Amino acid sequence: MYHVIINGINLNSRPRALEEVESVFRRAGKAYTLHFTQYAGHAADIAYSLTKGGRFACLIAMGGDGTLHEVLNGAESVENCTLGVIPIGTGNDFASAAGIPKEAKTAAEVIAFRAPTYIDYIELDNGLRSINAVGTGIDVDVLTRVYSGRKKGKGKYFSAFVKSLISYKCTTFKLICDGKESTHTGLIAALGNGRYIGGGIKLFPEARLDDGYMDLLVVDYLSRFRSAVAFSKLVAGRVHKVREATYIRCKRAEIVPEVGESTIQAEGEIYENVKFSARVVGNKLKFYLPEND
Repeated sequence: MYHVIINGINLNSRPRALEEVESVFRRAGKAYTLHFTQYAGHAADIAYSLTKGGRFACLIAMGGDGTLHEVLNGAESVENCTLGVIPIGTGNDFASAAGIPKEAKTAAEVIAFRAPTYIDYIELDNGLRSINAVGTGIDVDVLTRVYSGRKKGKGKYFSAFVKSLISYKCTTFKLICDGKESTHTGLIAALGNGRYIGGGIKLFPEARLDDGYMDLLVVDYLSRFRSAVAFSKLVAGRVHKVREATYIRCKRAEIVPEVGESTIQAEGEIYENVKFSARVVGNKLKFYLPEND
């Protein structure tokens, strides 16, 4: 039984998507139930109700990265569920990394006609799970601008990023990566399981979903000129090649700010006053992927 958890706001912009998905599942002879979200956090509540007490459930997030994030975190145990996504959101960064088609019909066919396979995810010490990317610094500033603005579509992320790049002030933090310590005064410290953030910004170009590692990117202070250089490389998916960047594959990482706790973002969801300590988790989460991810 597929439990399709649908973000109704996303569905408003793709009115035929649900009809296409149901058609695929009926043709494949798959039983399914539709669950429509009604408030922020509802997708997580639905996922929990379907998996509590150790029950197995096949959970399909029909929405964007935020809906998928809620479903992943709502599941009582990732080992007692399989997960899939039909990407009808704005950014769909995880779907891009996984090679999942943006067309609802084709994405549903991946779920209906392929077996799920193991992928990794990132887990913070407080239990928060991230399937795509989690970070602190300028990425949080960008999202704050996006959520407070009126622009629509993917362009809003790039517009907000340019504004943040001009005005964001670096912060000092200690990085502990697989036991090795270093100190940075930087723009961003982020961990990636997928490759993209912000609607297509390739922040982790070498990341893989199933290699047992997180990709860590730290970018230290940049002058205005170096910021322009870094931005051009960011657009080209090569920001990890600027000399101010540290790019490491790791299994555990902790970012300790000089003052207080971190404000982080995970799949575009902002969390305040969080200890940013995380590890990669493999061989527990099964996900529906196309043949060549």
